[in-house]
Amino acid sequence: MTDQSWPWPAGAATGIGSLPGTDIAEAQRIVLGELPALPHLPELPARGPGADLIGRTGGLLVELPIELYAARWRIAPRPGRDLRRARDLLERDLDQLAEQAEEYTGPVKVQVAGPFTLAASLELPIGGRLLRDPGAVRDLTGSLAEGVRAHVEAVARRLPRASVLLQLDEPALPAVLAGRVPTESGFGTHRAVESEVARSLLHTVIEAAGVPTLVHCCAPDVPLELIRSAGAAGVALDLGQVTDLDPLGEVIDAGLGLLAGAAPTVPPSSGRPPTSAQVADRVRTLWDRLGFPRRRLAQQVVVTPACGLAGATPQYARAVLTACRDAGRRLYEE
Repeated sequence: MTDQSWPWPAGAATGIGSLPGTDIAEAQRIVLGELPALPHLPELPARGPGADLIGRTGGLLVELPIELYAARWRIAPRPGRDLRRARDLLERDLDQLAEQAEEYTGPVKVQVAGPFTLAASLELPIGGRLLRDPGAVRDLTGSLAEGVRAHVEAVARRLPRASVLLQLDEPALPAVLAGRVPTESGFGTHRAVESEVARSLLHTVIEAAGVPTLVHCCAPDVPLELIRSAGAAGVALDLGQVTDLDPLGEVIDAGLGLLAGAAPTVPPSSGRPPTSAQVADRVRTLWDRLGFPRRRLAQQVVVTPACGLAGATPQYARAVLTACRDAGRRLYEE
């Protein structure tokens, strides 16, 4: 374990994805300035449909066009205006990343929705969530895998001196596995997806990406062993949702990297953002409770906010990223 290499530098910090505001140039400047060891491509959902997680990822799908209908994303019969908007927004964001990070030589992270969160959010043309049709879920996964491969290649072309990391956002995965995703009527739930099926489909996307892949889930009951065995290099989670340390300890011991969500996404009652010392202490306390040697902490763990920061003020979001960066450095220097 101590000889294992990680796809990020020791003492790194990063963001989960979303930030407040609508100015991608400013958001990218903040990320590159505050998170120099592991910057990410910011997501700005305040820009509207197509900038949200589902619309943004839906724009990557191959031969499965999407459209908005009654404020929900669904599979469309043909490409249209909504799909063009989603793709144009992402293209603009990638151009901005290339312009500002042209000389960057380290790892850079991009985020997309995972297959199960996508299946639990997209609707079929006839209505109802795509999740209800196992065949459609398999088709969606294949389409996503192709789209993710092309997306990673597009980022690598723009930043030829950098290395790309992929993050699959899967907040719905625990509910999908437990059969807790409600049907359109709200009176029932969709049938649970079997763990082996979920592992296989998640692996399909991870393998297609061809780069180290992280799975982010800020819900309770994260299926840690499933994520590890699907081929993920790391898991990103909210430390506030961790109630059972044993499963987390087992996957960390087996070599899974941890993106530790240690800074709140909204201000506490005091209104003040956390200090780097507070964030570092929260990560350190968890690590000590897990019983691993301190020398491994800064290598295996990346410090992050608990989740996305789209709901925060710009000032608070920036302060949180700064605290995470400085916390990572503190842990590295110990």
